[in-house]
Amino acid sequence: MSRHPEVLWAQRSDKVYLTVALPDAKDVFVKCEPQGLFAFSASGVQDKAYSFSLELYGSIEPEGCKTKSGLRNILCSIQKGEKGWWKRLLKSEEKPAPYLKVDWNKWCDEDDEESTCKLL
Repeated sequence: MSRHPEVLWAQRSDKVYLTVALPDAKDVFVKCEPQGLFAFSASGVQDKAYSFSLELYGSIEPEGCKTKSGLRNILCSIQKGEKGWWKRLLKSEEKPAPYLKVDWNKWCDEDDEESTCKLL
């Protein structure tokens, strides 16, 4: 049985950023599908399996999805299908899973994007 790692998210008008908190991750696999499906799986410490899948609010560009693995986390940059701000991360209006949280360190308001927000 796989577990869910903590996932922090932030957005810009053209991208969504996911930071997966999983130290010493191995065998990282990310799949992005145009209709907004995002899937993640990896092995953590002691080869414990971690995975999750998200149905994102809008469409995405699979070619524009990039992943960078670090010692403590995995950074995923997801290119939006259409430029614009999403009302929320997920298509569903239900309360998101407890492992999904806003990344306030990377968050940028729509009004401030051009002047003060620089990321990846």
